Amino acid sequence: MTHQQMLSFAIVAGMMALFVWGRFRYDLVAVMSLLVAVLVGIVPADKAFSGFSDDIVIIVASALLVSAAVAKSGVLEAALNRAAPYLRSEQSQVIVLVTAVTVLSAFVKNIGALAMMIPVAFQIARRTNTLPSSFLMPMAFGSLLGGIVTLVGTSPNIIVSRVRGELLGEPFGMFDFTPVGVGIALAGVGFLAFGYRLLPKGRKGAASLDEALNIKDYVTEARVIPESDVVGQTVADLHKLANGEVKVAAIIRNETRSSSPLPDVRIRENDLLMLEGESEALESTVARAGLKLSREHRQPETDEATDEIGVIEAIVGPSSVLAGLSSERIGLYERFGVNLIAVSRSGERFKERLRTITLRPGDVLVLQGNLKKLPDTLRDLGCLPLAEREIRLGNARRSFVPVAILGVTMVLVAFNVLPVSIAFFGAGVLLVLFGSLTLREAYETIEWPIIVMLGALIPVSESIRTTGGTDLIAGWLSSAAQMLPPTGALVLIMVAAMAVTPFLNNAATVLVMAPIAASFATQLGFRPDAFLMAVAIGAACDFLTPIGHQCNTLVMGPGGYRFGDYWRLGLPLSLIVVVVGTPLIMVFWPLR
Repeated sequence: MTHQQMLSFAIVAGMMALFVWGRFRYDLVAVMSLLVAVLVGIVPADKAFSGFSDDIVIIVASALLVSAAVAKSGVLEAALNRAAPYLRSEQSQVIVLVTAVTVLSAFVKNIGALAMMIPVAFQIARRTNTLPSSFLMPMAFGSLLGGIVTLVGTSPNIIVSRVRGELLGEPFGMFDFTPVGVGIALAGVGFLAFGYRLLPKGRKGAASLDEALNIKDYVTEARVIPESDVVGQTVADLHKLANGEVKVAAIIRNETRSSSPLPDVRIRENDLLMLEGESEALESTVARAGLKLSREHRQPETDEATDEIGVIEAIVGPSSVLAGLSSERIGLYERFGVNLIAVSRSGERFKERLRTITLRPGDVLVLQGNLKKLPDTLRDLGCLPLAEREIRLGNARRSFVPVAILGVTMVLVAFNVLPVSIAFFGAGVLLVLFGSLTLREAYETIEWPIIVMLGALIPVSESIRTTGGTDLIAGWLSSAAQMLPPTGALVLIMVAAMAVTPFLNNAATVLVMAPIAASFATQLGFRPDAFLMAVAIGAACDFLTPIGHQCNTLVMGPGGYRFGDYWRLGLPLSLIVVVVGTPLIMVFWPLR
């Protein structure tokens, strides 16, 4: 092993360790890795920023714009709302919702497809009195399955296509993934149609705005004022007043916090109580005890006498400006004019003040504000409403413009009229020109952390190849695979990609694994296509944890899932992907 190879491996190992640690965001880890790689000399200074001009960056950003425009059009939601009254059984709801997400994910980014379908799922749940947890996780898994069907459904396919272009002179086309992807998606959806029963029963999330405060373990704050009936009474007395439905999680007195106070602790004037419970119980207890919501919950401003102040429930999205910050740090009221009333996080009890809780993607929030402005505010915050959204189609022709542009784009790419990057870049420009997205929405839609990560990691991943590191690792793998049949070698690569993805972003997994897989195939005397496909599928199909992919994270809070729930449905689905995907790859992409 050469000095340069050792340096490149050390940088990648350090990058993986930082990804697993989670202390720094993945885009910051990527730029730090790039900087170190330049400083130690394994990435030439004049190539340091070459990744930002790569077609991958343009395709991913443009695909996000198309996804957002299709979601905003409301066409799919309108169609499903018409079908909703006929979906009476839980299984029929699972089948229709999972199928819709899977099909949609083949043509728009899978996270965008899932985001636009979650409110529809909650509408159906409310109408039929079904627990949303029965189909939210299957929908998330369906979005991952749909993403592998076409080039633009998921980032791993785009990156693998680029690697093939560098190795063989021709990248994968828009529908080169389709024969294998459709077979896997059909098998996966067929399993999910029955396998959803493997999920634990009773996982609860809210189903509509009418139940906006109806998630268990919400935390809110209330001040004890001089007129409060509980002044001088004990915590046990307050519990009795609340009929045992509200718990005093903490008392903050003179800036000193007392967590889980004993029942005989007396409540004093000006105490700040952190109350935990369900909405109706919280509301009733605050009223009956004469408490007042913390002064930090200020009255939102209104422009007209007819403006109505209300609450709405929303999920913190993967690219939300709230992720990693507290409401206090971001200045939620000062900047956005809304109050944070309550927070719920699946399987976790908060110990901090409401205003200091560091929010995460998947958290469920109750926000109070001007109801006329809340939809725009949620968009600015990057949060997804759980309540039924009113679909304003406006000009019917314009509502179908994003779908029409997407269709034309796919045709142009399929017949090689335009390169993928130019076609989708042009689609993004047209969507803005036709008013399907405003310029502000276009810039806000692009997930800049993903773009920065891709641009920074492309030169780092290439350094492993240019230093000969990929050939070295491929040699080790080929030695281990000498006793395996060709099928076993292909399974080895797919399972390796599946195993690494929960610890890395799936795009980062492919950037590292794809060159290794191609070199591995060459050393075994096989064509690289099949092994590149195996990497793409393995990296895209992370069903075992809520943290490996944004789609899994997005449904954790509203579905009430716990970390261990994912493998119960995800492990058999992963086995199906390997068992079905391996022979399909070998049929459509022969090894020799």
